[in-house]
Amino acid sequence: MTTTAEPRLYEEGGDELMSFEQFADRVSLLPGEATPIEPSHRIRILWGQDMLRDVLDGRYRAIICGVNDEDNSHGIIAQIVNLVTTSQWSVKSVTSYAKVFHDAVSIHAAGDNEPFVLKYDLDSLLVFALLRPKGRSHFTLPDFARGFRTVVKMISGRRERLPIASVSFLGARSNRLQLEDGSEPSFEAVLSTMYDAGFRGDVYPSPMMWRLGNVGVFPTYPFPEGVSRMREGSS
Repeated sequence: MTTTAEPRLYEEGGDELMSFEQFADRVSLLPGEATPIEPSHRIRILWGQDMLRDVLDGRYRAIICGVNDEDNSHGIIAQIVNLVTTSQWSVKSVTSYAKVFHDAVSIHAAGDNEPFVLKYDLDSLLVFALLRPKGRSHFTLPDFARGFRTVVKMISGRRERLPIASVSFLGARSNRLQLEDGSEPSFEAVLSTMYDAGFRGDVYPSPMMWRLGNVGVFPTYPFPEGVSRMREGSS
Protein backbone atom coordinates (compact mmCIF):
# COMPACT_ATOMS: atom_id res chain seq x y z
CA MET A 1 0.00 0.00 0.00
CA THR A 2 1.40 3.39 -0.99
CA THR A 3 1.29 6.12 1.64
CA THR A 4 1.53 9.81 0.91
CA ALA A 5 4.60 11.35 2.53
CA GLU A 6 4.50 14.72 4.23
CA PRO A 7 5.61 17.49 1.84
CA ARG A 8 9.11 18.87 2.35
CA LEU A 9 10.01 22.52 1.92
CA TYR A 10 13.81 22.32 2.12
CA GLU A 11 16.61 20.01 1.02
CA GLU A 12 19.03 18.21 3.35
CA GLY A 13 17.04 18.38 6.56
CA GLY A 14 16.32 22.09 6.25
CA ASP A 15 12.76 21.68 7.54
CA GLU A 16 14.02 20.83 11.03
CA LEU A 17 16.57 23.64 10.97
CA MET A 18 14.00 26.23 9.93
CA SER A 19 11.56 25.67 12.80
CA PHE A 20 9.59 28.91 13.24
CA GLU A 21 10.30 29.05 17.00
CA GLN A 22 13.83 30.16 16.14
CA PHE A 23 12.68 33.37 14.46
CA ALA A 24 11.29 36.33 16.40
CA ASP A 25 10.13 38.20 13.27
CA ARG A 26 7.56 36.15 11.39
CA VAL A 27 3.92 35.98 10.30
CA SER A 28 1.49 33.07 10.46
CA LEU A 29 -0.09 32.99 7.02
CA LEU A 30 -3.52 31.36 6.81
CA PRO A 31 -5.14 30.06 3.60
CA GLY A 32 -7.71 32.37 2.06
CA GLU A 33 -11.36 31.47 1.68
CA ALA A 34 -12.36 29.30 -1.29
CA THR A 35 -14.63 31.64 -3.24
CA PRO A 36 -15.65 31.87 -6.91
CA ILE A 37 -12.87 33.29 -9.07
CA GLU A 38 -13.90 36.81 -10.06
CA PRO A 39 -11.96 39.74 -11.53
CA SER A 40 -11.37 42.88 -9.47
CA HIS A 41 -12.68 41.24 -6.32
CA ARG A 42 -9.74 41.46 -3.94
CA ILE A 43 -6.75 43.33 -2.63
CA ARG A 44 -3.64 41.16 -2.60
CA ILE A 45 -1.43 41.47 0.49
CA LEU A 46 2.27 40.99 -0.24
CA TRP A 47 3.51 39.35 2.95
CA GLY A 48 7.23 38.68 2.80
CA GLN A 49 7.94 40.72 -0.31
CA ASP A 50 10.25 43.72 -0.65
CA MET A 51 8.43 46.58 -2.36
CA LEU A 52 11.56 48.43 -3.49
CA ARG A 53 13.04 45.29 -5.07
CA ASP A 54 9.73 44.58 -6.82
CA VAL A 55 9.67 48.14 -8.16
CA LEU A 56 13.22 47.79 -9.51
CA ASP A 57 12.31 44.43 -11.06
CA GLY A 58 9.57 46.20 -13.04
CA ARG A 59 6.65 44.36 -11.45
CA TYR A 60 4.52 47.53 -11.23
CA ARG A 61 3.66 50.42 -13.50
CA ALA A 62 2.36 52.58 -10.65
CA ILE A 63 2.88 52.97 -6.92
CA ILE A 64 0.81 54.80 -4.28
CA CYS A 65 2.49 56.47 -1.31
CA GLY A 66 2.45 59.74 0.65
CA VAL A 67 4.21 63.05 0.14
CA ASN A 68 4.42 66.36 2.01
CA ASP A 69 5.66 69.87 1.25
CA GLU A 70 8.26 70.00 4.05
CA ASP A 71 10.62 67.01 4.11
CA ASN A 72 10.37 63.67 2.29
CA SER A 73 13.90 62.45 2.90
CA HIS A 74 12.67 59.66 5.20
CA GLY A 75 9.69 58.62 3.07
CA ILE A 76 9.32 55.73 0.65
CA ILE A 77 9.11 58.21 -2.23
CA ALA A 78 12.71 59.27 -1.49
CA GLN A 79 13.92 55.69 -1.74
CA ILE A 80 12.02 55.18 -4.99
CA VAL A 81 13.35 58.27 -6.78
CA ASN A 82 16.88 57.45 -5.63
CA LEU A 83 16.66 53.88 -6.94
CA VAL A 84 14.89 54.45 -10.27
CA THR A 85 17.82 55.57 -12.40
CA THR A 86 15.69 56.72 -15.35
CA SER A 87 13.95 59.31 -13.18
CA GLN A 88 14.79 63.02 -13.39
CA TRP A 89 13.16 63.62 -10.01
CA SER A 90 15.18 64.08 -6.84
CA VAL A 91 14.03 64.11 -3.22
CA LYS A 92 14.44 67.88 -3.19
CA SER A 93 12.42 68.43 -6.38
CA VAL A 94 9.66 66.07 -5.15
CA THR A 95 9.23 68.23 -2.05
CA SER A 96 9.52 71.47 -4.01
CA TYR A 97 6.78 70.38 -6.41
CA ALA A 98 4.50 69.52 -3.49
CA LYS A 99 5.12 72.97 -1.98
CA VAL A 100 4.45 74.79 -5.25
CA PHE A 101 1.23 72.82 -5.66
CA HIS A 102 0.09 73.62 -2.12
CA ASP A 103 0.88 77.31 -2.58
CA ALA A 104 -1.10 77.40 -5.84
CA VAL A 105 -4.06 75.66 -4.23
CA SER A 106 -4.12 78.16 -1.37
CA ILE A 107 -4.60 80.94 -3.96
CA HIS A 108 -6.83 79.34 -6.57
CA ALA A 109 -8.72 76.54 -4.81
CA ALA A 110 -8.62 77.28 -1.10
CA GLY A 111 -12.06 75.77 -0.56
CA ASP A 112 -11.21 72.36 -2.00
CA ASN A 113 -11.07 69.36 0.30
CA GLU A 114 -7.72 67.69 0.81
CA PRO A 115 -5.73 65.57 0.24
CA PHE A 116 -4.82 66.04 -3.39
CA VAL A 117 -2.97 63.41 -5.41
CA LEU A 118 0.26 64.41 -7.16
CA LYS A 119 1.66 62.46 -10.11
CA TYR A 120 5.40 61.92 -10.39
CA ASP A 121 6.40 60.37 -13.71
CA LEU A 122 9.65 58.45 -13.21
CA ASP A 123 9.63 57.23 -16.83
CA SER A 124 9.54 53.54 -15.96
CA LEU A 125 7.19 54.09 -13.03
CA LEU A 126 4.31 56.41 -12.15
CA VAL A 127 3.98 57.49 -8.52
CA PHE A 128 0.59 58.61 -7.22
CA ALA A 129 1.41 60.52 -4.06
CA LEU A 130 -1.30 61.51 -1.57
CA LEU A 131 -0.37 65.03 -0.54
CA ARG A 132 -0.43 65.44 3.23
CA PRO A 133 -2.82 68.26 4.21
CA LYS A 134 -1.03 71.54 4.78
CA GLY A 135 -0.17 72.32 8.37
CA ARG A 136 -0.68 68.74 9.55
CA SER A 137 1.87 66.08 10.47
CA HIS A 138 -0.35 63.15 9.46
CA PHE A 139 -3.23 61.83 7.37
CA THR A 140 -6.62 60.91 8.83
CA LEU A 141 -8.79 58.04 7.57
CA PRO A 142 -11.19 60.50 5.83
CA ASP A 143 -8.13 62.04 4.08
CA PHE A 144 -7.01 58.57 3.16
CA ALA A 145 -10.42 57.56 1.78
CA ARG A 146 -10.70 60.68 -0.38
CA GLY A 147 -7.17 60.26 -1.69
CA PHE A 148 -7.76 56.65 -2.70
CA ARG A 149 -11.05 57.50 -4.39
CA THR A 150 -9.12 60.03 -6.46
CA VAL A 151 -6.41 57.52 -7.36
CA VAL A 152 -9.03 54.97 -8.41
CA LYS A 153 -10.53 57.56 -10.77
CA MET A 154 -7.07 58.30 -12.18
CA ILE A 155 -6.41 54.65 -13.04
CA SER A 156 -9.93 53.74 -14.19
CA GLY A 157 -9.80 52.50 -17.78
CA ARG A 158 -6.05 53.14 -17.95
CA ARG A 159 -4.52 49.71 -18.43
CA GLU A 160 -1.10 51.30 -18.95
CA ARG A 161 -1.18 52.31 -15.27
CA LEU A 162 -1.60 48.73 -14.05
CA PRO A 163 -0.49 46.71 -12.18
CA ILE A 164 -0.45 49.05 -9.19
CA ALA A 165 0.63 48.67 -5.56
CA SER A 166 0.45 50.75 -2.42
CA VAL A 167 2.27 51.08 0.87
CA SER A 168 0.08 50.52 3.92
CA PHE A 169 0.79 54.03 5.33
CA LEU A 170 1.29 52.35 8.73
CA GLY A 171 4.55 52.80 10.59
CA ALA A 172 5.45 55.71 8.29
CA ARG A 173 8.13 58.15 9.39
CA SER A 174 7.15 61.12 7.21
CA ASN A 175 3.44 60.75 6.45
CA ARG A 176 1.69 58.85 9.23
CA LEU A 177 -1.91 57.70 9.11
CA GLN A 178 -3.47 58.59 12.45
CA LEU A 179 -6.76 58.35 14.36
CA GLU A 180 -8.21 61.17 16.46
CA ASP A 181 -6.60 59.81 19.65
CA GLY A 182 -3.16 59.86 18.03
CA SER A 183 -2.90 56.08 17.51
CA GLU A 184 -2.65 54.30 14.18
CA PRO A 185 -5.65 52.50 12.70
CA SER A 186 -5.56 48.73 12.32
CA PHE A 187 -4.33 47.17 9.11
CA GLU A 188 -7.86 45.89 8.56
CA ALA A 189 -9.22 49.46 8.77
CA VAL A 190 -6.67 50.55 6.16
CA LEU A 191 -7.57 47.68 3.83
CA SER A 192 -11.29 48.32 4.30
CA THR A 193 -10.85 52.00 3.41
CA MET A 194 -8.85 51.15 0.30
CA TYR A 195 -11.38 48.51 -0.76
CA ASP A 196 -14.41 50.77 -0.22
CA ALA A 197 -12.68 53.42 -2.36
CA GLY A 198 -12.51 50.89 -5.22
CA PHE A 199 -8.81 49.98 -5.00
CA ARG A 200 -8.02 46.41 -6.08
CA GLY A 201 -4.25 46.44 -6.39
CA ASP A 202 -1.51 45.08 -4.13
CA VAL A 203 -0.64 46.32 -0.64
CA TYR A 204 2.67 45.93 1.18
CA PRO A 205 2.35 45.55 4.97
CA SER A 206 4.67 47.58 7.18
CA PRO A 207 7.83 45.83 8.47
CA MET A 208 6.64 46.20 12.09
CA MET A 209 3.87 43.66 11.40
CA TRP A 210 6.50 40.91 11.32
CA ARG A 211 6.46 41.02 15.14
CA LEU A 212 2.92 39.58 15.23
CA GLY A 213 3.69 35.94 14.52
CA ASN A 214 1.13 34.83 17.10
CA VAL A 215 -1.73 36.34 15.04
CA GLY A 216 -2.96 34.64 11.87
CA VAL A 217 -2.93 36.77 8.70
CA PHE A 218 -4.53 36.32 5.28
CA PRO A 219 -3.06 36.84 1.79
CA THR A 220 -6.04 38.84 0.47
CA TYR A 221 -8.80 41.24 1.51
CA PRO A 222 -11.79 40.97 2.08
CA PHE A 223 -11.01 38.49 4.82
CA PRO A 224 -13.00 35.25 5.07
CA GLU A 225 -16.50 35.61 6.50
CA GLY A 226 -15.46 33.39 9.40
CA VAL A 227 -13.46 36.27 10.88
CA SER A 228 -16.61 38.34 11.31
CA ARG A 229 -18.52 35.36 12.68
CA MET A 230 -15.86 34.76 15.31
CA ARG A 231 -15.96 38.41 16.36
CA GLU A 232 -19.72 38.13 16.75
CA GLY A 233 -19.30 35.09 18.96
CA SER A 234 -20.35 32.41 16.48
CA SER A 235 -18.38 29.19 16.10
